[in-house]
Amino acid sequence: MFTGIVTDVGEVVSIEQRGDLRLQVRTGYNLSTVELGASIACSGVCLTVVDKGDDWFAVDVSAETIARTAKDMWRESSRLNLERPLRMGDELGGHIVTGHVDSVGEVIGVCPEGDSTRIGIRVDRSLAPAIAQKGSVCLDGVSLTVNDVSDTEDGTHFSVNIIPHTAHETTLGDIKKGRQLNVEIDVIARYIDRMLATRAQ
Repeated sequence: MFTGIVTDVGEVVSIEQRGDLRLQVRTGYNLSTVELGASIACSGVCLTVVDKGDDWFAVDVSAETIARTAKDMWRESSRLNLERPLRMGDELGGHIVTGHVDSVGEVIGVCPEGDSTRIGIRVDRSLAPAIAQKGSVCLDGVSLTVNDVSDTEDGTHFSVNIIPHTAHETTLGDIKKGRQLNVEIDVIARYIDRMLATRAQ
């Protein structure tokens, strides 16, 4: 489990195509405290550490994961929002995040709003029941609050605000129209949606 509070921005420094895609990610984490087999959320995707060095760790990314996540993540020089797992007793500063991406969203608008930046995102209509005004959503591993939401013919649209601190500490500071984002809905909404669907059968 994660919280959507990014603690480092890593960089993909090498890629090797094996049975799966192996990525080497440079990080500022103290890797002496990271065990092989540990989980690290990489821009919202929970991945397993399979190798490490002084300032890097490696993960294997399956074809299934690549198919279900933002297309520009898995290449050299990509910057990734990193978060280590929540430990018992840690402060839950964001919301409960599983690291399982529900959909890929597209940025459809970016505009300044005070010192912050408001971004509009479009997702598939299938996520509409799980996205609510003032509810939580995770975008590229970042816990954010939904400003507003509406359903249109081409999907569900919602907006969030990126405050200066978030812009500086994550990859969302250089966000542009057309960018793809990994979207994870609130896990509570996921279970409620499933329960309602089951009762309706």
